[in-house]
Amino acid sequence: MKNPFRSTRIFVGEMIDELKKATWPTKAELRDSTVVVVVAAVILGVFTSISDFSLYQVVDLFTSWVS
Repeated sequence: MKNPFRSTRIFVGEMIDELKKATWPTKAELRDSTVVVVVAAVILGVFTSISDFSLYQVVDLFTSWVS
């Protein structure tokens, strides 16, 4: 039977080695990326809200004509 603690220790060791190889962003890069993501989320939210409101008004107009 395999020892689960040995497997876990090997996995954690390999994970730490891989994380040491990774290049981590500087604070400035992280801040800039965060600003881009927040601005993109706001723009997408505004676009979705405007589209939803417009489509609701169009559907409401057509249903008022039918009834």
